[in-house]
Amino acid sequence: MLLNLILKPIRWSLSKVIVIVERATLPRAMVREPARQAEVDAECATLALYQFVGCPFCVKVRRQIRRLGLKIELRDAQKDPLHRDALLKGGGELQVPCLRIAEADGVRWLYESSEINAWLVSRFGAGVAVRP
Repeated sequence: MLLNLILKPIRWSLSKVIVIVERATLPRAMVREPARQAEVDAECATLALYQFVGCPFCVKVRRQIRRLGLKIELRDAQKDPLHRDALLKGGGELQVPCLRIAEADGVRWLYESSEINAWLVSRFGAGVAVRP
């Protein structure tokens, strides 16, 4: 109990630092021809990233999304109970980051930042390397 009282403000402070550093060091977005970007945007409409704002693994995925110039809906599973419930019911775990992929044959839930980034690069990257 006492340890939790000590760790809570430390975690809160670290999450704020993580967010500040993320915003200060945003990568440049990939540039595509307008027609191709419109196709990519349409494909991204079937995706949603469940995340916590201050989570370093979520930052890793958000940076890759930015680098690839993708418009993927971000859903805060920490502060929004509807998103938290959807993640638990759909994906089965309250673990972030988690990419929800709506496909013709159903919905797929992809966990683990490295796996999400590899999938994003394979789908939208065309020559972009996956960063560890």
